[in-house]
Amino acid sequence: MTDAPQLDGKVAIVTGAGGGIGRAYSRGLAEAGAAVVLADVNIDSATAAADELTAEGHRALAVAVDVRDEASTTEMAATAAGRFGSVDILVNNAGLMAEVVGEGSLTTMDIDLWNRTLAVNLTGPLLCSRAVVPYMKERGYGKIVNQSSSGAFMAAQAYGITKLGLVSMTVSLARELAPFGIRVNAIAPGMVNTEAGSIASPPELKEMVKNAIPFPFGEPEELIPGLLYLVSSGSDWVTGHTLNIDGGWVVRV
Repeated sequence: MTDAPQLDGKVAIVTGAGGGIGRAYSRGLAEAGAAVVLADVNIDSATAAADELTAEGHRALAVAVDVRDEASTTEMAATAAGRFGSVDILVNNAGLMAEVVGEGSLTTMDIDLWNRTLAVNLTGPLLCSRAVVPYMKERGYGKIVNQSSSGAFMAAQAYGITKLGLVSMTVSLARELAPFGIRVNAIAPGMVNTEAGSIASPPELKEMVKNAIPFPFGEPEELIPGLLYLVSSGSDWVTGHTLNIDGGWVVRV
């Protein structure tokens, strides 16, 4: 990461930071110089990841958060600002995937799971964004990155619906928050080798991916350069954009 944009003095929050892509994002931000708040509903996993970064000399803090709960997200932002001074970067990474992707039918899907998927994947990013915006407005600058998915652009049932909704939310927030110097973008990963990604995916989906995509599977670390671009000053003229990092899965002409 020696060629990465430098984020010295910046404070970042990453939700779903206890494992997988969120943990990789947190490390990438820390190695670029940011103080990182690792937020996760599983505080033990977040603490383990934060302790690892702290032991290496980075500034890191674990906090428990339920992204579905407004009070919890407000406390998350306040804790970050209280510990490190403010909030400059928010990465809305937390989401439900593994337990949702296998639900193939919208007409028979358990409605409680549907509601929980909407709450985590769509309402959660909104609540977290609302929680950090006051701190970003104080500085007149901020970066929000939403974790969408290549599944947003194909028939991926409830999961895809929430991730496409997040693309739309990205555009709407980008317009709304531009007057305050806040940029809002999204990343849409393809099939990533994590417990919630390719490892948990149905075999038929993995076989389809393998046969249909130029570079079918990626590692969490391969998403970090895209994230660092979107949270650095190098992307200050970029907002409302969804960056596909997917090995050529989604093709636009």
